[in-house]
Amino acid sequence: MLNHVVLMKFKPEVSEADIRDLEKALDGLPNKIFEIKVYEFGRDILKSERSYDFAIVGLFANLAALERYQKHPDHLPVVAQVQSMCSGIVTVDFTGTDGSATEAGPLGWERDPWEQLKR
Repeated sequence: MLNHVVLMKFKPEVSEADIRDLEKALDGLPNKIFEIKVYEFGRDILKSERSYDFAIVGLFANLAALERYQKHPDHLPVVAQVQSMCSGIVTVDFTGTDGSATEAGPLGWERDPWEQLKR
């Protein structure tokens, strides 16, 4: 899967209503754009000095699907909306890995933690 991540820093004058309008527009995209496999977005909750204000994470089958999404007529007005609201936007697109395939946990990490209580 291709992971598409967008981080946004809003301009100071962006209102709560503006952000709600953006959330509504984003929420409608997966129902209109077939290429979107997973689509999550939300506001920053930590509000640290290095935090961005808002993020989008989308999963696409491949680069061609992401490119079709980026050019889709239902996506373009949302891009314009984001650009008008933001003082900074950064993105990264990467091919993900299956995190469950790693052996990063301690021995037995895959065991059911409630197993001893079931006996």
